[in-house]
Amino acid sequence: MKSIYDYKITDRSNKEILMSDYKGKVLLIVNTATGCGFTPQYKGLEYLYEHYHDKGFEILDFPCNQFGHQAPGTTDEIHDFCTAKYQTQFDQMAKTEVNGDNEEPLYTYLKKSIPDENVKGLKNKMAMKAIDKISKTATKKGDIRWNFTKFLVDRKGNVVKRYDPTSDPMKFEDDIVKLLSE
Repeated sequence: MKSIYDYKITDRSNKEILMSDYKGKVLLIVNTATGCGFTPQYKGLEYLYEHYHDKGFEILDFPCNQFGHQAPGTTDEIHDFCTAKYQTQFDQMAKTEVNGDNEEPLYTYLKKSIPDENVKGLKNKMAMKAIDKISKTATKKGDIRWNFTKFLVDRKGNVVKRYDPTSDPMKFEDDIVKLLSE
């Protein structure tokens, strides 16, 4: 597959969605977990969604239980948690694997597009070193290292940035605004 728009994904209702349905949109694609130390990032994600959705911004949330089993429960239970605690309104997909033999093909594409994260700040670098010691599914270069890895996609379908799990969504709001204005 040569374009992000060639992929199909499955939403939380088990409905197949064509990525081509998102043509012309700026996308933030994130693997999430409801029981992770980074789960409060849902608040920032929802803020971004509320402020930029009407300008062509979408968030695709892929719950993933591969990292410390921090996304337990059914897809409906995860959705109920997110909407009750963080009032999320953005699209949530079915529970997904992002590494390994059963990884979502879209994630294979994303990881090949941008295989490395640029972790900024000493505190974040230390957190990622600790994560690397406990992450059991990140076995090869480019693998997702933990929950809340984020990929930013421009309106033409180009994967332009990869943010590590420690990256607060509010810290890259300017990147989103820039892509929306192009």
